[in-house]
Amino acid sequence: MNEITVQELKEKIDKGEDFQLIDVREDFEYETSNLGGQLIPLGGVLIESDKISKDKPVVVMCRSGKRSAAAIMQLEQQGFTNLSNLRGGILAWQAEIDPELNVY
Repeated sequence: MNEITVQELKEKIDKGEDFQLIDVREDFEYETSNLGGQLIPLGGVLIESDKISKDKPVVVMCRSGKRSAAAIMQLEQQGFTNLSNLRGGILAWQAEIDPELNVY
């Protein structure tokens, strides 16, 4: 499974790279803090897989990296080959990039 660090994600954002960010946490978690990605909770990731791009890089994130890894495993079985897991999730983002970010 491809992984990306929070520093690599920040570089992509800062450079304005064309990629999609998918957040597989639940609504209440997303409302607490998010990085502006598209919310598709893990339970609905296969049902809503048509919202996930197949023709540009996609970074999948959650709180710690476990749910996003599970989502990637499900999606790769559906033929996705362009997915990267955000290592450490939003907790790593808060620890390494934005200490002001609200986490739970």
